[in-house]
Amino acid sequence: MRLPVVLVCGLHTDARKAVVERLLATVPGSVVLHHDLSTAVQGTVVRTVRDALGVQSTGETPLVNDCACCALREDLVPELERLADGGTTRLAIVELWDSVEPKAMAEVVAAHGGGRLAVTAVMTAVDPALLLPCLGNGDDLIDAGLAAAAGDRRTIADTWARQLEYAPVLAVVDSEKADDEDRALLAQLHPTARQVTLSGLELARAALAGFDVEAAAAAQHPACALLPQDADASGVATYVWRRRRPFHPERLYQALEDLTCAAARSRGRFWLADRPDTLLAWDAAGGALCVESAGPWLASLPDAAWEMVPPVRRAAAALDWHPEHGDCCQHLVFTSPGLDRDGLERLLESCLLTDAEYAAGREAWKRLPPAFDSLLEV
Repeated sequence: MRLPVVLVCGLHTDARKAVVERLLATVPGSVVLHHDLSTAVQGTVVRTVRDALGVQSTGETPLVNDCACCALREDLVPELERLADGGTTRLAIVELWDSVEPKAMAEVVAAHGGGRLAVTAVMTAVDPALLLPCLGNGDDLIDAGLAAAAGDRRTIADTWARQLEYAPVLAVVDSEKADDEDRALLAQLHPTARQVTLSGLELARAALAGFDVEAAAAAQHPACALLPQDADASGVATYVWRRRRPFHPERLYQALEDLTCAAARSRGRFWLADRPDTLLAWDAAGGALCVESAGPWLASLPDAAWEMVPPVRRAAAALDWHPEHGDCCQHLVFTSPGLDRDGLERLLESCLLTDAEYAAGREAWKRLPPAFDSLLEV
């Protein structure tokens, strides 16, 4: 029998600790494993193992490649296997440190836990009143004392967005300061998530419900992400913009600042005329935008190469296939209080190729000025 493992994460520290304490008090035989990365500047990561009665053990693990998260990865599975071998632990609760993202840790446990460990849930702890302040905070983690390595270039906003959107379960604490707008924003940012309260039974069931690492990764991949749908409630709106014509690189580049600041959160995939075969990922939060290549559009691949593409991506492309362009498209989603849908639409439309530019064809598109080379580090 494999040891159930639940990962609890989130930058909302008090909320995360409340979730962990409730699980520890509710599930008999549960043990909490926590790596404190705040001591990484001294060259070590402090590990604590405790149960409902108190601390069982503490220890230090050295940094690996000057990276606290790397040290965590090296130490996490052996510690979990030790708990599994002891035979008395019924649930291992991994409380991830503030800025640690759950995706990498869930994949490490699933890949190296063998037949002894099973990730049964990934939860992000949320205080709804802190949702927008975190999502709008463009400060670097290193400036806030939350970096996991000296070269950690993440921001509070983009880290929080990934923590929130990866987890299929959101453990939502009661907050007197939260209002309907906060709750509507949470629902629209991650509409497929299961929201649970800190009711002991509900939380315990969610912790043991089961977790699919591959499905969770696919749900975040730009080519097949489960993006939010159009919504409007309590002053919060989600606008989904989809088109089949590519962007003009210079016009889009000039509009990036306005588009990035138009919403608290925006993400999706997009198509540039001068790179017609490349699927580009859009990820914006806290007033900062990350643009990355996510590989080729499937339409650009020879038939023989399709066998090497994961089935979930082939299925996503087939559902959205265009007779002329295949899976090439614009699919961007913007979520924010006070969202200006009409203004966004006008700005996005102005960045597309004109009729004359579109009619010139792909070879002409490729000769357009490559405005995104600096962002894509070409």
